[in-house]
Amino acid sequence: MRVLVTGGAGFIGSHVVDALRTAGHEPVVFDTAPDGPGIRADVRDAEAVARALHGVDAVCHQAAMVGLGRDFADAPAYVSVNDLGTAVLLAGMARAGVRRLVLAGSMVVYGEGRYVCARHGVVRPGPRSPADLDAGRFEPPCPHCGAALEPGPVDEDAPTDPRNVYATTKLAQEHLAAAWARATGGRAVSLRYHNVYGDGMPRDTPYAGVASFFRSALERGEPPRVFEDGAQRRDFVHVEDVATANVAALEALDARPEGSSRAYNTGSGEPHTVGEMARALAAAFGGPEPVVTGEYRLGDVRHITASSRRLCDELGWRPSVGFAEGTARFAKEPLRRAREPREPLRAG
Repeated sequence: MRVLVTGGAGFIGSHVVDALRTAGHEPVVFDTAPDGPGIRADVRDAEAVARALHGVDAVCHQAAMVGLGRDFADAPAYVSVNDLGTAVLLAGMARAGVRRLVLAGSMVVYGEGRYVCARHGVVRPGPRSPADLDAGRFEPPCPHCGAALEPGPVDEDAPTDPRNVYATTKLAQEHLAAAWARATGGRAVSLRYHNVYGDGMPRDTPYAGVASFFRSALERGEPPRVFEDGAQRRDFVHVEDVATANVAALEALDARPEGSSRAYNTGSGEPHTVGEMARALAAAFGGPEPVVTGEYRLGDVRHITASSRRLCDELGWRPSVGFAEGTARFAKEPLRRAREPREPLRAG
């Protein structure tokens, strides 16, 4: 297949391009990167999108403004890039008759992960209050009785509850893709990436993930700064595994019903804490040791880990890079120059 990869010069997108090529497909890179390969254009440019879609069989939509950002003043940029950009792309696909889409989704659409109260069963805690966070009370309590909760892996049937602007735009992208599929008879898959890391992550930017923050600090000779108490649970999935998940999703699209959309968690299945990631990277890099700061960011969630069983069972995908191997490699692999916030249209 000839596959248009938006954000194809970026962190995740470039790995998707490589994986597509390895699998025998013909990727076409679409990105704003001034020195990148392929088509240099903005996904919000309808004319450029129309030209890029000529002769294309499918689209892997990786272009996005990512991360929690600096503050709410980033909201217009997130909505413009992620939601307007997706709408322009989908409108172009509708006109061009391109009916296959793999979307870079995100686990942030869930908000907090899955929690169980010994008394009330599965519960959905609300956003954590600044007063609790200031006092170092980082664990969300049961919303009914205030008791401690046990976190566990979230599956795709969990309710969505985006807690920040980025998360809200990622959920809107999924809704747009579902509406496009219904209206055109297309087939869409959203891969809800968990915490992706690996070579090619951008350095020194508030728009990257926590693994990049830690790795950037180590490269500067500074200790990684771990927020809260470092016990936040995440699913760190290597970018090579995310790339192969995109290929698996693309190749399975024709087996799905016309007019359908489906979401898949894309994670390693190995929960680890943020503190564990910082310590593993510091050890592999050769120090300095991480510092636990007790700081926090409003909009962050406490625990969110993945059940990727649906992706494994339905598409036959399996992660191949474990945490120990992945962090040891990432500690030595190069980072890339960060994009400016005004030019965020690459995958990440």
